[in-house]
Amino acid sequence: MKSFSESYKDAGVDVTAGYKAVELMKSHIARTMNKGVLSGIGGFGGLYELDMTGISKPVLVSGTDGVGTKIKIAFLLDKHDTVGIDCVAMCVNDVICCSAKPQFFLDYIACGKNYPEKIAQIVSGVAEGCVQAECALIGGETAEHPGLMPEDEYDLAGFTVGVVDKDKILDPSTQKAGDVMIAIKSSGVHSNGFSLVRKVFSVTEQNLARHQSDLGTTLGESLLTPTRIYVKAVMSLIDSVKVKSISHITGGGFYENIPRSLPEGLSAKIDRSAVQVLPIFELIAKTGKIPERDMFNTFNMGVGMTVVVDKNDADKAIAAIKAAGEDAYVIGELVDSTEGVIIC
Repeated sequence: MKSFSESYKDAGVDVTAGYKAVELMKSHIARTMNKGVLSGIGGFGGLYELDMTGISKPVLVSGTDGVGTKIKIAFLLDKHDTVGIDCVAMCVNDVICCSAKPQFFLDYIACGKNYPEKIAQIVSGVAEGCVQAECALIGGETAEHPGLMPEDEYDLAGFTVGVVDKDKILDPSTQKAGDVMIAIKSSGVHSNGFSLVRKVFSVTEQNLARHQSDLGTTLGESLLTPTRIYVKAVMSLIDSVKVKSISHITGGGFYENIPRSLPEGLSAKIDRSAVQVLPIFELIAKTGKIPERDMFNTFNMGVGMTVVVDKNDADKAIAAIKAAGEDAYVIGELVDSTEGVIIC
């Protein structure tokens, strides 16, 4: 007998909608499958067999995150097929900072009401993110929460596990004054700072639909641009040169994230004129009258990740990143200092 409860449906939870959502998302999930996946969707746990070829001391690296209030933009635009990419990106871009390659991903969607087509749109984005990150989507959960949130709203979070050989984990202690810091370009605001973004622009459907000549698109389209996924570029980079540290520039911007990958006594001296600030950040600063210090302490400013290498490896590192499809350039160097980040 197929599961169904009229009483539960009357309370606001329709389990049949969940079944339909799963059917609609199966084709998206199938795109992410690889030889490590041992189980299908629907079990109590996702089974994954790690390929240990070339790894003598395997270390698992985990990461979890969500999309934050960026999903408010998705609500207003009624566009739900890209926030899943953001969710994957925020997780996998963290674990690659340890030089770990993501293996699999799980998502969690909480919604006021389960609209199967909308849930499938969200998962299509998650699947696309997993394809870009070359990891498998092996499970997830969609939870209907009537009364906890409006029927047309949802929240999205994810979790990933990567693996790295213990001997290949990046060692920030090898960094020294004179090492070069390389920026890998972002695609826009990514998935951080949206509480401030929404305050600056007083976001409404009308404001988001307005074309911005300095952006070359509408404000909404610019803000909803998915977070870049840097897995392929970073894995290629690590195979090409000795990487000393990597920082994922997320909430807290330069001042919070870069020091997390620096040893005590060293700071990143960044050439402000070298930073290729994207137009969306110039618009945010101008519209909100936000001081530059606050901008660099909140947003990525056009820099999705930073990488530290020996100055003699800088050109080779940039070439490897570009060959993998990302753009990169030198923004500064490490200096003897306790300030953490110096932008000048």
